[in-house]
Amino acid sequence: MSRIHTPRWRTHAGALVLAAGVAVALTGCSPSANADAPSPDGTVTIGAASNGAAKETRITVQEDAALHDALPSTVRKSGELVIGIGALPAGFPPLAFTGDDQKTLTGAEPDLGRLVAAKLGLEPKVQNSTWDNLFVGIDTGRVDVGFSNVTDTEQRKEKYDFASYRQDNLAFQVPESSDWTFAGDPSVLAGKTVAVSSGTNQEKILLEWQKQLEAAGETLTVKYYPDANATLLALRSGKIDAAFGPNPSIAYQNTQSDGTANPTKTAGTYSGAGSSLQGLIAATTKKDNGLVEPLQKAIDELIDDGAYATWLQTYNLSNEAVPRSEVNPPGLPLDNG
Repeated sequence: MSRIHTPRWRTHAGALVLAAGVAVALTGCSPSANADAPSPDGTVTIGAASNGAAKETRITVQEDAALHDALPSTVRKSGELVIGIGALPAGFPPLAFTGDDQKTLTGAEPDLGRLVAAKLGLEPKVQNSTWDNLFVGIDTGRVDVGFSNVTDTEQRKEKYDFASYRQDNLAFQVPESSDWTFAGDPSVLAGKTVAVSSGTNQEKILLEWQKQLEAAGETLTVKYYPDANATLLALRSGKIDAAFGPNPSIAYQNTQSDGTANPTKTAGTYSGAGSSLQGLIAATTKKDNGLVEPLQKAIDELIDDGAYATWLQTYNLSNEAVPRSEVNPPGLPLDNG
């Protein structure tokens, strides 16, 4: 996936979390707080100024001096990790968007970058740009690493190194009252009416399932709507049984629906890469610049100490967790289309 567009949402209030090596507390911080301000004790605020997308959470991260020493000399001497986000012009909540203070770049992606920077003993410098200019920044060295929902692909690996940190998943959204679930077998879609966005990877997958069902004498009706709001109206009115789209977008919409007359939920997920490969989202650096291994090890340490799980939970993305970060794992093939 590249970019995701969804409406704003509300999220569940969390609770105090204590994990080995990490202290996490939900706070009532001012939404105008500067999320990139350096903290002498390694405390990182995630979910800052998120307009309800996440409950502001402070995580104290212990710097790994050995990883700091293993950084490329230019990065180590600068004392900064320049984190690129390709979220202009509109942003793509809950992953990356301008906060309600109209200046903080908030969301799951920049927040993970901030946590990684703290683990590496660096000050995060988050830069927002268009999607295309994100890669220009990486290519020219103005950006050290991109945290911007970048899918690991074999084509991209010709120019970039990847450290994976999240599954690239699609999801089915249904009314909370629905008992229908999806566990990867498309036969359960027989007789269903499902909405999907035109020209997307999820449409390609859904239409392939439609062909398989038709060959078996079953039907799957595919519907198209102009935007997310129209799709949600169709779902709530019973015109469709489910909507199929990027998991983060659906997680965002589900949380927004909490407390309303028509709440929704996720009925199941599916790899954005299809049945043969689990798609992965990865931190993206210029190839062979020496940064990818410290990034991968920093992510693994965040997994081990509990900060990673708290980060995902804060944004309702726990169903995209990976057990470990990998350097340049198998990506979408060149012929994926």
